Amino acid sequence: MTQVIAVNGSPRKGWNTWQLLQCALEGARSAGAETKEIINLYELNFKGCVSCFYCKLKIGGQPGKCALHDDLSEVLERVWASDVLFLGSPIYLWDVTGAMRSFLERLMFPNLAYRPANRSEFKGKLNVGFIYTMNVTSEKMESQGYDFLYKSHMSYLACLNGKTEYMTANDTYQFDDYSKFNASLFDPILKARVREEQFPKDRRRAFALGAGMVPQ
Repeated sequence: MTQVIAVNGSPRKGWNTWQLLQCALEGARSAGAETKEIINLYELNFKGCVSCFYCKLKIGGQPGKCALHDDLSEVLERVWASDVLFLGSPIYLWDVTGAMRSFLERLMFPNLAYRPANRSEFKGKLNVGFIYTMNVTSEKMESQGYDFLYKSHMSYLACLNGKTEYMTANDTYQFDDYSKFNASLFDPILKARVREEQFPKDRRRAFALGAGMVPQ
C-alpha cells in the first residue's frame, strides 16, 4: 500500500497550512493510500545543514544520508521510506519558514550529487506535493515573482525521482479577531469574506492534490 507522510512547516498547528495538509492526506486516503499523522517541524529540535560534507565523502561517508543526529533524523528515515510526501509552509518574507528551509536542506543536500550527470543519489521514488499559504493576494504574488520560489523547489525536489506539484492558498486569514492586533493594512470584513468563500475552495484543491499524488 502507498505510504504517505506530511510535514508542516508552520509554527501554528491547526491553522491554514495544517488544515490544507489534512485535506491533502484525506485526498490521498480516498485514493487508497495509507497516511500517517502530520509532522510539525516546530515541535522538533533540529538544525539545517552544517556543511560537514559527510554525504559527499568518497571514504567514510554515505551518499543520501545526513550525519547529524537530532529530532529530524528519524523523520527523514520515515520520509525516505514513503511513496508520497506532502510539504506545507506559510510564506514569510518571500520565502518558506526557517524550519521548512532547514528541513529542505537536510532532505535534499544529501541526495544531490556533485557530478554533471545523474544528479540524484536517491534510490527510491518519492512524489512530492507542496502547499504554500500566504497573506498576500494572488495578484500581488504574481506581480512580485513568487513563482521563482515554487519553480526552484520543484526543480530540486524532482531529484527524488517522482512527480512534483504545488498549490498556493492566497489572502489567508491570520487572526481570529483582527481588532486585537495592529493590522490596519487589512480590511477584516474583506478578509472574513475571503475566508468564507475562498478557503473552502482551497481545501478542495488540497484534497485533489492529495488524491492525484498517489501512484495508481
